[in-house]
Amino acid sequence: MDLLIHSWRPKLRKHGKLDRKEDDVLTKEQNEQLTQVGAGTPVGELLRRYWHPIAIAQELTPDRPTKFIRALGEDLVLFRDKSDRVGLIQDHCAHRGASLLYGRVEERGIACAYHGWLYDTSGSCLECPAEPAGSMFHLTVKVRAYPVQRFAGLYWMYMGPAPAPALPKYDVLARPDGRRQITVFPNLDCNWFAAAENAVDPWHLQILHQDQPRSTRRPVNTTRGYVADIEEQDFYLTSYGIMKKRVYKDGRIEEHPMIFPTHLRTGSLWLRTPIDDTHTWQVTVAFRRSDDGSLVDPTDEEPEVSYLAPVKEPADGLHPFTRFNFYAPWGQILTQDMVMWETQGLISNRPEERLAASDKGVVLLRELMFQEIEKVQRGLDPLGVIRDQNHAIIDTNLDNERGRASGIATPTVEWRAPGLEHVPAEQLASLGYNRPG
Repeated sequence: MDLLIHSWRPKLRKHGKLDRKEDDVLTKEQNEQLTQVGAGTPVGELLRRYWHPIAIAQELTPDRPTKFIRALGEDLVLFRDKSDRVGLIQDHCAHRGASLLYGRVEERGIACAYHGWLYDTSGSCLECPAEPAGSMFHLTVKVRAYPVQRFAGLYWMYMGPAPAPALPKYDVLARPDGRRQITVFPNLDCNWFAAAENAVDPWHLQILHQDQPRSTRRPVNTTRGYVADIEEQDFYLTSYGIMKKRVYKDGRIEEHPMIFPTHLRTGSLWLRTPIDDTHTWQVTVAFRRSDDGSLVDPTDEEPEVSYLAPVKEPADGLHPFTRFNFYAPWGQILTQDMVMWETQGLISNRPEERLAASDKGVVLLRELMFQEIEKVQRGLDPLGVIRDQNHAIIDTNLDNERGRASGIATPTVEWRAPGLEHVPAEQLASLGYNRPG
């Protein structure tokens, strides 16, 4: 589905419980529906139909085999047992609620440090040591557990109903002809949807990011930034999200997608997982082709990982800035974005907004969210969910000069260009890639 959106307006209607106003500004109830991520909430149930990254794979080691995870409002423990099985279960033991983060990993699973109740990766209790000999009590005990996969140097979770869909093989994550690099950012002190809306707000690029230290160009009018460079900003839907199309007056065209519902594709792939209603985990994955043509299996790859220091001191303090150049040692553009997202509040007060013509992408995303929520409520798969476990690598169609120059771009033409032609088809197929025709 590639639907070009020109003068796009939402189709206003009533979605059962999802009542829409006769304008684009959200009601308080609608804002809550788009921002509350817990189980049983409209967006919480939508998000639970997708795989989400939750941890760096290298963080689970024999010395540190457990990690606390808070995701979609749930407290969980990620663990690797002594048989190298990885599980994700609720943090609190079913017995009397002690944290399983401090449990002992054993051959068959993880045992609560308090009384030894032993759980496997499916959440089933295998043993209650202090019960009478021959007791079958443990068979009545189970904790919440979720499927986990390792891919592209990350652990991914799925929290929705069985059967789990395929973990999408987006090109940056799945290409076998190079290596990945992961960057872990400080947690965002804001709701996930602020960052999602930013991904479909292309006009801020010309204004917020107008003043960069490595740029030799300066805008004539800092109020307007580089708005005059743009002939048109457009959007169209794809099978995996919303493509942004930026047409410059000098004839250049740039396109890059927001991958529904939480990711953004620029030169890198930006992955965001809601921690709860007011915090968001964020990492980027960058890909670079191998100089020597060597292949890497992304299912067991160990990418280089960088952890970026917090910007704010103290953690709940103000962002540092000089003039309008918000500063962080690790980069300016994202720091500027983070300031804008976080200063909207932990949850943006959208009922008080004054939306304008430049917010076309934001309105599109909101309407798409309500549409996909409704599909989930009707028992259907939402946008981008893939059931074919053997699906081909997904070309996210980054089509701009900056991406191509970086060695990270992935239009279909690059899949067919030198760099892949020499790779035997059966070798690529063994890594999950089916060469285009």
